[in-house]
Amino acid sequence: MKLSRRRFLLSATAVAGAMVVGWGALPPRQRVRGKLPLPVSGGAVPLNGWVAIAPDNTVSVVMARSEMGQGVHTALPMLLAEELDVPLAQVKLVQAPNDKIYGNVSILVDSLPFHPDEEGRGKRLAGWLVSKLGRELGINMTGGSSSVKDLWLPMREAGATARALLIEAAAREWKVKPAECFTEAGFVAHPNGKRAAYGALVAAAAGMTPGTVRLKSVGQFRLIGTAAPRLDTPSKVNGSARFGLDARPEGMLYAAVKMSPVIGGAVASVDTAAVLKMPGVARVVDFSSALAEKTGASAGLAVVAAHYWQAKQAAAALPVTWNEGAHGKLSSEGVFKQFAQQLDDEDGHAYYTLGEVDDVAQAAGAVKTLKAEYRAPFLAHAALEPLNCTAQVKDGKVRLWVSTQAPGLAIDAAAKVAGVSAADVTLEVGMLGGGFGRRLETDFIAQAVAVAKECNGVPVQMIWSREDDTTHDVYRPAALARFAASLDAAGNIAAWDSKSVSGAIGHQFFKRNLGLPGAGPDKTTAEGAFDMQYEIPNQRVRHVTADSAVPIGYFRSVGHSHNAFFKESFIDELAHAVGQSGASFRRGLLHRHPRHLAVLNAAVDKAGQPPPGRAHGVALHQSFGTIVAQVAEVSVQDKQIIVHRVVCAVDCGIAVNPGIISQQVESAVVFGLSAALSGEITIKDGKVEQSNFHQYEVLRMPQAPKVETIIMLSAEPPEGMGEPAVPPVAPAVANAVFTLTGQRLRSLPLRLA
Repeated sequence: MKLSRRRFLLSATAVAGAMVVGWGALPPRQRVRGKLPLPVSGGAVPLNGWVAIAPDNTVSVVMARSEMGQGVHTALPMLLAEELDVPLAQVKLVQAPNDKIYGNVSILVDSLPFHPDEEGRGKRLAGWLVSKLGRELGINMTGGSSSVKDLWLPMREAGATARALLIEAAAREWKVKPAECFTEAGFVAHPNGKRAAYGALVAAAAGMTPGTVRLKSVGQFRLIGTAAPRLDTPSKVNGSARFGLDARPEGMLYAAVKMSPVIGGAVASVDTAAVLKMPGVARVVDFSSALAEKTGASAGLAVVAAHYWQAKQAAAALPVTWNEGAHGKLSSEGVFKQFAQQLDDEDGHAYYTLGEVDDVAQAAGAVKTLKAEYRAPFLAHAALEPLNCTAQVKDGKVRLWVSTQAPGLAIDAAAKVAGVSAADVTLEVGMLGGGFGRRLETDFIAQAVAVAKECNGVPVQMIWSREDDTTHDVYRPAALARFAASLDAAGNIAAWDSKSVSGAIGHQFFKRNLGLPGAGPDKTTAEGAFDMQYEIPNQRVRHVTADSAVPIGYFRSVGHSHNAFFKESFIDELAHAVGQSGASFRRGLLHRHPRHLAVLNAAVDKAGQPPPGRAHGVALHQSFGTIVAQVAEVSVQDKQIIVHRVVCAVDCGIAVNPGIISQQVESAVVFGLSAALSGEITIKDGKVEQSNFHQYEVLRMPQAPKVETIIMLSAEPPEGMGEPAVPPVAPAVANAVFTLTGQRLRSLPLRLA
């Protein structure tokens, strides 16, 4: 879909809600049949926009989400294979074309700033309209822990529809009633002994209209709910898996970049003469004009050479004079000073209010008031595969080989830079060596296309170094928060008031990637704060949006990543103030939330009692629809915080693949601990001070704790699982440290005095 239409639809929803009422009453756009042909081979015959079957009975399943270690290339095919009744081993994946049926609807619906407990017509209407809008836009992106949740019905419907067609074909051939036929393991069968493979029926089935299409009930699942082996494991073991860096089009050159070290800086002058004489160097390209405002990639140049090392050495030697611009004196400490002033001066937007909270100390029954201030730094994504993109611009066409979380946005960005239509851009999506939100962005793609455009049709692979990546990220926003709460004589929370300040990711992301103005409340700034399930009679949760000079972007678990630390740490402070354990205090706040209580109890019971010299810290948090409780077992040695064990209970609805869920919990714990114990990006004189893993540390293998995962039984539709186990890690560890040392750590990363 053209960007202009996206702008129109988004603008219509934002500023002229009344005009879409009639549109909203129309049936929603279906998500099973696409308009573009499927990229299949071997004589495979498509039965809808999601599945094609070859004569040899191979089943091609269209993959519309990017694999970045989270297991969607296994979990999603399981949905279709379950309804189609084929073994997972019979499935092969093909990349989705740029068709609207593959757009991510759930990620847009989940962005609405409604409290999870809120019910009513307004919430239902908003969800309905945004769901329809998502279908119209058809923006395919992988993020928000939404892949399985979003495609839970479309891929099952596609599988069930294909199964109905195959049964219809067999029934006509055998002259029996379709209701008499059944399917198993890739075959249609009849009680009279007749049996036919799907591959033998597919040609006839493709021209038919399906009869009754029914989805299986939970009790009929045979594949969903099992720890089926991951389909991507063999290729990763034998080396055949294709990541972005593995692209090797014929005649490819390499490019290395040199970007402004100061945020928002520009190229003042450059002398290319000496560099162009270096071995292998072909040209130097200034890509600055291809970049939008406040991207991670800053103004700069690329050196193109026969080999990457030649390009990298030449880029390092390239003499550039930089214009520092307006941010030459920017510092992270200055950012926090600004934050504190804004919290003093501004009321902010109230995301949630309940009861009366003008003054927590004056709440009914209040006898004691506590206040605290918390702080979280900027964070880098630090994906182990540095940013890269291979591009070719030739004869009015663009070819891309890139690991991206947003194929549609990547195509739009490439088309804009190359001056062609989106239909003239082809894209091959590789596996992602880490995404975490960084590969939702298109800055590095625009950069690569701008370079390739100057290379006379030759494909160019642009690679960022680790230093480029760390110093030119779109960072997790820094944040500052203030909390106040009053307790009554019985130790209950009488009132709760919180106010935070940070940049708004959406304000930057939509402007630089969709050309839309950034304005209004952004749910990600306050998520994890306004949407808690603790039963407190008087609540007010506000946020002040700061105009961030620092490029900021979506980060694994987004606002939950720091708001959970703030909220769960302050809950523990209140528990200590009334002489209760963190678990007991939380139980008293969950009388009307049995699922949350069950998750908390499961984690605490499994954790048991800590060994001598260690302490347990508890945290409970819901994000992306999934409830997570964690108990961290911690010790302190020479002021070093050591995490030995993390018990994690999750309620994510139906567990499509329990093995992948456990893997994601382990991944999230390691990711969250890296941020909690050492993650920090600081800025001085407009420059990011960290450059590589010696300064921006991530958890090493000897530091990784034992992680035990409990998956709660549920028949509810599946929710997100890629991110929800990240937010509780930091507060669970901080709460354990307080028990051990008496020091309340209110700033991330956690450091003992």
